Amino acid sequence: MILFAFLAQTLRIAIPYLFAASGGVISERAGLIGLGLEGYMLSGAFCGAVASYYSGSAWIGLLGAMAGGVAMALLYAVTAIRFRGDQVVVGIAINLLVIGLTRFFLRLAFHSSSNSPRVPGFGAENSGTGFVALASNPLIWLGIITVAVMGWLLYRTPFGLRVRATGEHPAAAISVGIRVDRIRYLAAALSGMLASLGGAYLAFDQHQFSAEMTAGRGFIALAATIFGRWDPLRAALACLLFAAADTLQIQLQGTQLIPSQFVEMIPYALTIIALAGVVGRAVPPAALGKVAE
Repeated sequence: MILFAFLAQTLRIAIPYLFAASGGVISERAGLIGLGLEGYMLSGAFCGAVASYYSGSAWIGLLGAMAGGVAMALLYAVTAIRFRGDQVVVGIAINLLVIGLTRFFLRLAFHSSSNSPRVPGFGAENSGTGFVALASNPLIWLGIITVAVMGWLLYRTPFGLRVRATGEHPAAAISVGIRVDRIRYLAAALSGMLASLGGAYLAFDQHQFSAEMTAGRGFIALAATIFGRWDPLRAALACLLFAAADTLQIQLQGTQLIPSQFVEMIPYALTIIALAGVVGRAVPPAALGKVAE
C-alpha cells in the first residue's frame, strides 16, 4: 500500500512537469530556448483560475488557461524572432513579467495579492491522492497522452520534420522552402499551450490560484527537457524521476528524521546532478538560441 501511495503521489506531482517538458521539447527542437516555461505555466494557472471562477466551468477555465499560455509564448516569439532579442534575456523577462502581471490582476479581480477564491476544478476537493482520485481527473490522462502525441508529432509528421530541421539547420530548411519563422511561431504557441495546461492542473488541483504557485516547476521541466535529450519520452521519464524525488522529500518531511532544510533540497540537488552530465553529455539542437538568417 505504501508503494502504491508513493506511485500515485509521484504521478500526481509529475503531470505539470509532463505538460511543461513537452512544451519545452517542441520549443527547443525548433530552436527557441524554453526559459519562458515558468511564465507560461503561471499565466496558464492564473487565466485558468479566472476563467473557471467567472464561468463556473473548469472546461472553460482550461480554454482560458491555454489562451493565457499561448499569449505569453507568442509575446516571447515576437520579441525573439521578429525583433531578434536575446532568447535568454527575453525568457527571463517573460517570467518576471508574468509574476508582476498575475499579482496585479489578482488584486484587481479578487482584491487579494496572495490567492484567489475557490474555483471549480476537476474532481472533488477532498477526493484524496490515490489512483482512483487521479483517474477521475481528465488532465492526468491528457498529460500521459500528450507524451505519446508529441513523440508522434515530432517523428511521424511533416510538421515534426520541419520543426527538427528548423532547430538543427535553419539555413538548409529555408533553402528547401520551409518558412522557418512560421514554424518557430507555431512551435512557440504549442509550447505555451502545453505548459499552460501544467499551470491549469496546479490551479484546478488546489481549486484556487496562489501567487507564484508554480514555484520553479517550469525550470525543473526545462531541466527534464535537457536531461531527456530533447526527446518527449525521455523527457517524460526525467519528469517522473524528478517527481519521485519530490515525493520522497515530502514523505521524509513527515518522518522528521532529517532536518527539513536538507530534505527540501532533494529535488533541486537531483536536478543539478542530472544536468552536470552524470549520464553523459547532452547535445542540444544545433541552432538552439540562434536567429535564422
